[in-house]
Amino acid sequence: MQSKGAVKLFAILLALVCLYQLSFTLVTKNVEKNAKEFAAGDPAKEKSYIDSINTQPVYPLLGFTYKKCKDNEINLGLDLKGGMNVTMEVSLVDLIRAMSNYSTDATFNKALENAQAAQANSTENFVKLFVKEFNKLDQNAKLAAIFGTKELSDRVNFNSTNDEVEKVIQTESDAAFDRTYQILKTRIDKFGVTQPNVQKLGNNRILVELPGIKEPERVRKLLQGTAKLEFWETYDNKDIYPILDQVNNLLKLSTNTDSTATALSTDSNVVVPDTIASVTDTSKADTTASLMSQLGKKEGDTTTTDSSAAANKSFQDFARENPLFAVLAPAIQQNEANQTELRKGPVIGSSLTKDTARVNEIMKMDAVRSKFPREFKALWSVKPIDKEGKVVQLVAIRMPVRDHLAPLDGAAIVDARKQKGQFTDNWEISMSMNAEGARVWKRLTHDNVEKSIAVVLDDYVYSYPNVIQEIAGGNSSITGQFTLDEAEDLANILKVGKLPAPARIVEDTVVGPTLGNEAISSGLLSFVIALILVLVFMVAYYNNAGLVADIALFANVFFVMGILASLGAVLTLPGIAGIVLTIGMSVDANILIFERVREELTLGKGMRLAVSDGFKHAYSSIIDSNVTTLILGIILYIFGSGPIQGFATTLIIGILSSLFCAIFITRLIFDWMFAKNKEIKFWNNTTKGAFKNIHINFVGKRKLYYAISGTIIAIGLVAFMMKGLNFGVDFEGGRTYVVRFEKSVETVQVIDALKGPLTKSPEVKTFGNNNQVKITTSYLIEDQSPEAEQKVSDKLNEGLKAVQGESAYKILSSQKVGPTIADDIKSSAVWAILISCALMFLYIFVRFRRWQFGLGAVVALLHDVLVVLSFYAIFNGILPFSLEIDQAFIAAILTVMGYSMTDTVVVFDRIREFVGVHHHAHDQKKVINDALNSTLSRTINTSLTIFFVLLAIFIFGGEVIRGFTFALLIGIVIGTYSSICIATPIVVDFAKKDLEPAK
Repeated sequence: MQSKGAVKLFAILLALVCLYQLSFTLVTKNVEKNAKEFAAGDPAKEKSYIDSINTQPVYPLLGFTYKKCKDNEINLGLDLKGGMNVTMEVSLVDLIRAMSNYSTDATFNKALENAQAAQANSTENFVKLFVKEFNKLDQNAKLAAIFGTKELSDRVNFNSTNDEVEKVIQTESDAAFDRTYQILKTRIDKFGVTQPNVQKLGNNRILVELPGIKEPERVRKLLQGTAKLEFWETYDNKDIYPILDQVNNLLKLSTNTDSTATALSTDSNVVVPDTIASVTDTSKADTTASLMSQLGKKEGDTTTTDSSAAANKSFQDFARENPLFAVLAPAIQQNEANQTELRKGPVIGSSLTKDTARVNEIMKMDAVRSKFPREFKALWSVKPIDKEGKVVQLVAIRMPVRDHLAPLDGAAIVDARKQKGQFTDNWEISMSMNAEGARVWKRLTHDNVEKSIAVVLDDYVYSYPNVIQEIAGGNSSITGQFTLDEAEDLANILKVGKLPAPARIVEDTVVGPTLGNEAISSGLLSFVIALILVLVFMVAYYNNAGLVADIALFANVFFVMGILASLGAVLTLPGIAGIVLTIGMSVDANILIFERVREELTLGKGMRLAVSDGFKHAYSSIIDSNVTTLILGIILYIFGSGPIQGFATTLIIGILSSLFCAIFITRLIFDWMFAKNKEIKFWNNTTKGAFKNIHINFVGKRKLYYAISGTIIAIGLVAFMMKGLNFGVDFEGGRTYVVRFEKSVETVQVIDALKGPLTKSPEVKTFGNNNQVKITTSYLIEDQSPEAEQKVSDKLNEGLKAVQGESAYKILSSQKVGPTIADDIKSSAVWAILISCALMFLYIFVRFRRWQFGLGAVVALLHDVLVVLSFYAIFNGILPFSLEIDQAFIAAILTVMGYSMTDTVVVFDRIREFVGVHHHAHDQKKVINDALNSTLSRTINTSLTIFFVLLAIFIFGGEVIRGFTFALLIGIVIGTYSSICIATPIVVDFAKKDLEPAK
């Protein structure tokens, strides 16, 4: 082998780099082991130990700190470590509205509405969609008239064309996206998560991965809060109550007329926000807890009253006479003389959270809106005022007459920190302002002595302190009975700054640590068993040459792990599957070489020459087959996301490492054995003549193979029409939960318990053991408000408690996929398969110089996809594990395509070789048959090796990837079959003239 010295040097350097990178993981694991021993099962002590050693040197000799080692260890994915994976979408709709100063232009607002609808099924840039819809609605309308604001006056003037304005909007949108990304990244850094991953995706989306997170709801609040801080003047209750009384009477009169809809139509442009509308409780009204039954009580007293029929009738009569006050209790109190009077301050009423949607709806009615001053705006308090957490307050905001904008906002804040209250034991947030903010704050407090100023964050009122005197110096605080975590998060958010555009969670996956630990155990078990199977097979079949392949295999796994650590890649459960699959595929190159060497030995060549020629003749097949698989791995990485990218990463690294180890490491070992006069054997007495006397007429029976494949696909089509396919939430959108109960549970029992709270029956399937289920529901999936997640969680827990008791279950993992994300995943899956087929055709055409070979390869690929889909349709609902069509399935399909292409290329390479040698033969079909039969030893050995590796993953790899490995198991069998029985016959049928004997 030429350049042997360079190969040795590279191998040594690569090994040293991998060893260095993996050493960080060994060091951190040793520290964490010591922490566990010290803590003796106490999590607080363990955390304290880790915190104390965080900045201390722990790496021998080199002196790296624990934190440095932790940052450089192998990253475990959420499915192994537990944690949270969130995809956020930056709302450009809100940004564009803000850029227009909230224009009420009908064409502008309709164009935004249409663009939002179009975006659901389009990958086009949102700004382009908006401009396209705007021009479509009115070709003569000018965007400059909408965006010619004071803030944009230096870039947009009356003469600006729509194209010019579009560029300005796009520039602002890109800047807002980048700023949002940076702010979210800073928030996460301040949150203190180990090894977080925040990265930009396409379509204005941002991926956030947080390993080890145990408080997902806290993270959701941290990520979705825009931090839009505002200070508002307020109305006093006595100024607004008379208007509320008029509205109450107006509603009462309207219920007795037929013109209610006309008189009380809703104005969609009013300022009352629907911030709580999404959490409306659709359960039966709790009349005993209604605020109207509390009118005579002090605020916050939520003692329930008699729930008898008489009390219920009394409330119904009251609600009929007082439609508004039945859902919004006026802010009244009992004075010392036991007389009812209006409370002082900006609070104008209180509502149950379930009634806030109705109050918002009333406040938006045209006839109601006209009763209030134009400067009036009503906002809800952020926290309930009662112990049960059911009652929130409505605060009257006074907007400036001129522009209706907050006189002071968060841009003035230069610092924010948590602190204990001066006169209470509660946490609060202390804020410092810049010079301009201090000046405005001084004027604002001067003008509102003996009045309240509302502190509003993201359209919720956090506090409304009464101003005693003018405040100079620019200092203020936010109070509100915060916990330590809430105060810390809010201070961090305010310090970092507000998001330029709202960012909403469109995909959300939470994996509990229990499931993560189980995944590690099952993943490692499958890895060890697969490794043992391959090691034993190679030695049993190829004698001590197989031992050489095993050494190369160990080197391959070592290099893959080291490179993963060097790149900072995340190791996921599908990633482990990728490594295990790499183990199986890495022996493919060795099998190709060894089979070639055996052929050379059969021809009577000496061992040294046979090894040299065997390597030389195998290079073409090895490189071709690995390049095609590499192409598919790259496509999988580009079009996949999350764990699927992890699978693609390990697959790509594994392919490159396998090539190096099979071609160079194996050869170096053989050369060393020759130098030391060691005996080399490529067979034993049992395997010496294996597959030598097989003569199957594959070409002659091609119509039979066409019929078999056609029958399977036809049955699959019938099954699909009758039962359909089981599409996962990746493709359909929705929420899934994996729940473990203390005892065995029937799926029907869980469905019955959940169909009430979730309004309709969810899909429930047994997930692994009989006490585990996977629940899928579309409940509130269209609702993108922050409150929707908590509402779904509450309803889910309400139903689960009824199954075996409140403490008899545990939610191990959850996943949410919004409709837009689902559409994108479907689109990506289709494009991935189509692009794969196109690239395969192109590569085969270039390498084999005949389009018939490219056609045969692509037909075989499509055949494999259709047959696997047919099996999924036929066995859907029959097998005891999930056969979902999701991202993991697409990864499996692309992997199957890669393997099938590898096999096909090896077969085509041998056909090309045989046809080249025997081009004068009269029966070219016999030559092709001989070529096919000569590849059987390699094909069967490789297929069996990979099949048993996958079988180990299927049996021991855990429920999470069982459906994934089932697709691979089918695919390996089908891929082997199609490369010989479909791809080659297609070439024969379409290249008949080329295969005629030379004359």
